[in-house]
Amino acid sequence: MEHLDCGLSPESRASTLLKLMNVDEKIGQLTQLFGWKTYDKNPDGGPVKLTDAFKEEVRSRGVGSLYGTLRADPWTGVTLSTGLSPREGAEAVNVIQKFAMEASRLRIPILFGEECSHGHMAIGATVFPVPLSMGSMWDVQLYKRICRAVALETRVQGGAVTYSPVLDVVRDPRWGRTEECYGEDPYLAGEMAAAAVTSMQGERLDDPGSLGVTLKHFAAYGASEGGRNGAPARIGPRELHEIDLPPFRKGVQAGALSIMPAYNEIDGVPCTSNRYLLTDVLRRQWGFDGFVITDCGAIDMLANGHQSAEDGAKASALALRAGIDMEMSGSMFGRHLKSALDKGLVSSEELDEAVLRVLKAKFRLGLFERPYADPEGSAAIIGRAEHRELARRAATEGTVLLKNERGTLPLRADVIRKIAVVGPNADRMYNQLGDYTSPQARASVATVLDGIVGKLKGTESEVLYAPGCSVRGQSREGFERARAAAEEADVTVLVLGGSSARDFGEGTIDLRTGASVVSDSAESDMDCGEGIDRVTLRLSGVQLELAQHLKQAGKPLVVVYINGRPIVEPWIDGHADAILEAWYPGQEGGNAIADLLFGDSNPSGKLTITIPRHEGQLPLVYNNKRTRGKRYLEYDLTPQYPFGHGLSYTSFAYSPVRLGTESIAADETTHAAVTVTNTGDRAGAEVVQLYVTDVVSSYTRPERELKGFCKVFLEPGESAEVSFPLGKEALQITHPDKEGEVEPGLFVIGIGGSSVSLNKVELRAVASAEAAGPKGDRA
Repeated sequence: MEHLDCGLSPESRASTLLKLMNVDEKIGQLTQLFGWKTYDKNPDGGPVKLTDAFKEEVRSRGVGSLYGTLRADPWTGVTLSTGLSPREGAEAVNVIQKFAMEASRLRIPILFGEECSHGHMAIGATVFPVPLSMGSMWDVQLYKRICRAVALETRVQGGAVTYSPVLDVVRDPRWGRTEECYGEDPYLAGEMAAAAVTSMQGERLDDPGSLGVTLKHFAAYGASEGGRNGAPARIGPRELHEIDLPPFRKGVQAGALSIMPAYNEIDGVPCTSNRYLLTDVLRRQWGFDGFVITDCGAIDMLANGHQSAEDGAKASALALRAGIDMEMSGSMFGRHLKSALDKGLVSSEELDEAVLRVLKAKFRLGLFERPYADPEGSAAIIGRAEHRELARRAATEGTVLLKNERGTLPLRADVIRKIAVVGPNADRMYNQLGDYTSPQARASVATVLDGIVGKLKGTESEVLYAPGCSVRGQSREGFERARAAAEEADVTVLVLGGSSARDFGEGTIDLRTGASVVSDSAESDMDCGEGIDRVTLRLSGVQLELAQHLKQAGKPLVVVYINGRPIVEPWIDGHADAILEAWYPGQEGGNAIADLLFGDSNPSGKLTITIPRHEGQLPLVYNNKRTRGKRYLEYDLTPQYPFGHGLSYTSFAYSPVRLGTESIAADETTHAAVTVTNTGDRAGAEVVQLYVTDVVSSYTRPERELKGFCKVFLEPGESAEVSFPLGKEALQITHPDKEGEVEPGLFVIGIGGSSVSLNKVELRAVASAEAAGPKGDRA
């Protein structure tokens, strides 16, 4: 058959195959079922057994895609004992794929989609720090290496597409999914988006180690009202195009295969049925040529949530006509799309267009030539030492030193006689992994206690451990033991924060979407993650009381936060001697934190999200508009820790900013440069940040905008010149209905170590006729 000729283009092959398909088979290709429900594990260790329901689905119309076939967590009910090893997972994918191709009329392979937010969500896969931590690295090259590792671990086991990266720009960190995002800045998110696409998808999507990328959640999911998951985004078109859409555009420009719309609505239109977003902007303005897949249960929400459709057929029609190509969960398209077609709610041409996009993606991924996973490769590649080392380095670079009074850190192992390690997150492995994480063997995760014990092994120092309390619980029974350890020790490392560890147990999981459900159970420590939004940024439970109790011991107090959103605790900010913000640092987090505590690594992380002094200041972002108002009665608008903040064990000095020219035309490019010098006595890395302020503009602009960054490593006394281009991308004003433009006028260019510590210089943009000299780079 012609569509099997790999010498033809994916477009030609897809068009040829489409002509052979009937309506049921077409709808089958737009349907994604839950993969973990397609098989049962053989208790005797043999091949998995396929379920009768899955077999019937394949025989009746075929199955286009499976979601989370290898996903293991409380939603799927897959545990370490009932789940599949890397080799077994690949073998199971092959059993499923073999049946799907042999039992269906046209032998179309299944597309396996997997969750890979910070590592493949499968048993045995490497667990990297959460995206908020990886954003805090400000290290695009390291992030590319991490993404490549995730792609290798996922594709070798049969996963062809990942539902990441998350490109939502966070406005209100009370939102439970803050940890899944890179932070509050669109430029940073866009750079990470491009890095994820290029490194995961590789040079060719049909290469054995390439993984198709899905950009999500399109769009303004991070702008939800009150930080509530899926709540309306009350923003206008200019803010949408200025803040929320740029990261997605960067990902599309890099060649992303897929897009996932968000659950929320924008100006009364749910993103799942928003034709302006999914067709006008995405395809017509940006030229996106991949396919669009819904989030789980999103079409159902049109009829049972948004109430914008009265039944399943109309909801399915709304989604398809807006630009949806595939439905995750498949329940609405599977049950209602044929009825919508029969009723004339959608046309056969609209159906064919969606099917064509899905088929084209399968041909681009090489699934017809290479449909099967590699069991031997899975056993060798997944979770290998090289990837664990990457996870450790990422956790090291993503940890932010917020405070370090009187040089409390680094600690000296040769001086400390006894060290107290206290707190609910000091030795709870799941509490440091973050949401969207599979079950882990205890030996595969290094907690902070593990890291410190390992660091001091072979020395005369003694480690005293006491949990003190739980994350959310109200019990103070452990306080006295913790206080005794602090009094006996020379220094206390207090590990506080939150937990996004999903809980087993009936009623704690939304069975439609897999999100957690808020529970009053005292046994649950989960206070962050999908579905867990808060009214406060304070520590849960009695953690603050524990800190205050330990401070009375009179010994140095080092606080380590392990959490998924900023923590606002003024007492700790004022009384702790040092504070490390580690976010959820992944399986190697404990070792990385120990490296930082004892000076084997120098902190280089910087905040990608503003930490306020009080929740009442929210929304508080560094790129607020200048018309935001002056202050509240109780507080002004200064944060506790600003965007871009992060200390080091060394110090850095910046020269004045040098411009290539003092004025440029709107279509020209120049550069801004500084010399950065390590003025301390330790080697270290500095994140050099470029900000632009448009002094006067036809529409109001943010007070300052990040437009470049570079991480440089310097030995003591060493200097380096860092240069950034300044052109249209950095200076332009964004318009919803046309291309951006550089307006003539004055710009302030700032370069420094944080958003509030900048050396500044003025640059003037002029109309082309006013500019002297040849066009192009005037450096």
